[in-house]
Amino acid sequence: MTASGDEAIQAAEKRAESTRDRNLPQFDDMPIPGDTANLREGPNLNDACLALLPLVGVWRGEGEVDYPTIEGPYRFGMQLTIAHDGRPFLAHEARAWLLDEDGKVIRPAARESGFWRPQADDTIELLLTHNTGIVELFYGKPRGKASVPAWELGTDAVVRTSTAKDVTASQRLYGIVNGELGFVEERAMMGQELQPHTSALLRRVVG
Repeated sequence: MTASGDEAIQAAEKRAESTRDRNLPQFDDMPIPGDTANLREGPNLNDACLALLPLVGVWRGEGEVDYPTIEGPYRFGMQLTIAHDGRPFLAHEARAWLLDEDGKVIRPAARESGFWRPQADDTIELLLTHNTGIVELFYGKPRGKASVPAWELGTDAVVRTSTAKDVTASQRLYGIVNGELGFVEERAMMGQELQPHTSALLRRVVG
């Protein structure tokens, strides 16, 4: 087990050779600490967020979206930014874009933003607001182990505008395997039961 942990650390350091010097753009005239997606820069990560430490960074890659109510599956690109400002939460922003069969960008797609709020009992609150008029409140806990960390969350509440799709529930699983961030989402919407909706594999580009 120790050797496996050592190997994971060495592999992370190797990957960080190309990302350690990158961070979010900063404004020097901000009167308060700016967000950082690089644990080597900016304020120290709050102790309350240590269980989420592996998530901090900017991640980019591709995924697939499919559901009975669409003519999929469709490929998409995605960038996920998870940053902090030293307080006991992480800021979350994800942007996606649809891709054609050759990997060329068709158009911008989903956007979401929110906060990861870890609690003293290891519970994680994740609040997400979507550009499609949906607000989701997830609860979950860390899963996996130190060498393969993971986080599993499910919705406790879903709020929709009058023009949003009829989403009633969602589950998410985030996990880091071989230095890449895997993401799987299940959704119950448009009269369908909870089932796979999107998945993606992202590589670290900052942090």
